Amino acid sequence: MRGLFSIILLIASNAFMTLAWYGHLKFAEWKWFNKLGLVGIIMISWGIALFEYILQVPANRLGYKENGGPFSLIQLKVIQEVITLLIFTLFSLIFFKNETFKWNHVLAFVFLVLAVYFIFKK
Repeated sequence: MRGLFSIILLIASNAFMTLAWYGHLKFAEWKWFNKLGLVGIIMISWGIALFEYILQVPANRLGYKENGGPFSLIQLKVIQEVITLLIFTLFSLIFFKNETFKWNHVLAFVFLVLAVYFIFKK
């Protein structure tokens, strides 16, 4: 159960991370947002990223073997990277209609899934 809860927290954390890192590119469509300047945009992104850390830290603590979780440190990192790329892909396809998903992206995801398989292989 700790492993599942850790993964759920990682998914939520990465949703906030993606919004903090790339959301400002979409928010630029709003007139008031463009008037903020770089410092204002950074502050908004930091505010969003705070929620990423609020979820990421417990996810790693719950999931890590040394704290009673099911995952090694390397397994946690690989899981997190795959989640990050999945969330980013969904975000870019939903909010940035000019981005395309090509065959090489699918192939790269297949390799990432294989990475998860091999990282868990005994």
